[in-house]
Amino acid sequence: QVQLVESGGGLVQAGGSLTLSCAVSGRTFVRYAMGWFRQAPGKEREFVANIRWRDGITRYTDSVKGRFTISRDNAKNAVYLQMNNLKPEDTAVYYCASMNNGFQYNYWGQGTQVTVSS
Repeated sequence: QVQLVESGGGLVQAGGSLTLSCAVSGRTFVRYAMGWFRQAPGKEREFVANIRWRDGITRYTDSVKGRFTISRDNAKNAVYLQMNNLKPEDTAVYYCASMNNGFQYNYWGQGTQVTVSS
């Protein structure tokens, strides 16, 4: 069994920062990349960023480029999302997920709430 557990969410004022963490545990599994997604109330879940596990290549959705940074720690088996200059529109539940070699996100965490006040 594989578990992904997010932490680090909370309430922050616009312009502030938060760092989300995702700890991966359980049996060994094939992992091509790790990603962060978010879902705001009444909206569909959307891609935020991902990082290729073997070489750290990253990709971001346009709305967070220059503000968010995804990183990984292979030794700790964890992935992070540093979020700076947060905006009210960043308010959402943030999920981490693992992508397999078939480019499908097949393991998901339970989510952590991020609320940005104006």
